[in-house]
This record gives sequence, C-alpha cells and structure tokens, in this order.
Amino acid sequence: MKNKNRYVQPRNVIDAMKTIEKLFNQYRHAPLTKKLLAYHQQLIQRLQTDILQAAIQEQNQKQLENLNHMIVALQTWTRTKMMNQPFHYKMKYFKLTDEQSVSLKRHTIKNSGNHEHRSSHH
Repeated sequence: MKNKNRYVQPRNVIDAMKTIEKLFNQYRHAPLTKKLLAYHQQLIQRLQTDILQAAIQEQNQKQLENLNHMIVALQTWTRTKMMNQPFHYKMKYFKLTDEQSVSLKRHTIKNSGNHEHRSSHH
C-alpha cells in the first residue's frame, strides 16, 4: 500500500472538521494516556493552523465560528481529562452536546372521527 493512499485526504474544511469530529467521538471516553494526549494535541494543532488557514481562504463566517467552537470543545476535553473527571459530552455539529438528552414520548389515540390521530390529553 502506498503512503498517499494510507491517510484520509479531506477535500475541504467541512470534510476535515467532520473527520476530526468522528475521530474525537471514538476516543472521548478512553482513559487518558500520554499517547492519546499527544494525538489529541496534534488534532487541535491541525485545527488551529492548516484548517484555520483554509477556512479563512474560503471566507465563510459560519465555518469560522464552527471551527472556533470545535477548538474550544477539544480544549475542554483536555482540561476535563487532566482533572480526572468523567466526560459526559459528545461532539455533534462541531459543538459539545449532552449525552443524556431528554427523549419525549408521544402517545397517540386513534379515533373513528375525522382526525385519525389525536394525542392524549391527560
């Protein structure tokens, strides 16, 4: 296998950010080791240098905001793990979201009238 085919080559800034988000969500619960911390710092460094420069060239303000949110989120993970605290968040759309999200259940009642589905009112 040639080296150029070994690594994922993102096509644009969004693709690179999605790749880093996916990688982060894979290792976010892993115990902190020197190797993992070095890898994580390398990802932050890539966001702050190469990917930031590409985002500036694309001149998309929303993308720059998302990139800054992502950098802050990754730095939050570092601080939390260094304090030996559990990390209860996951990255979604380049921001940290709570894992224990509330799910609402809806119970529908089928009537024989005009309205086929009515929600219960009690």
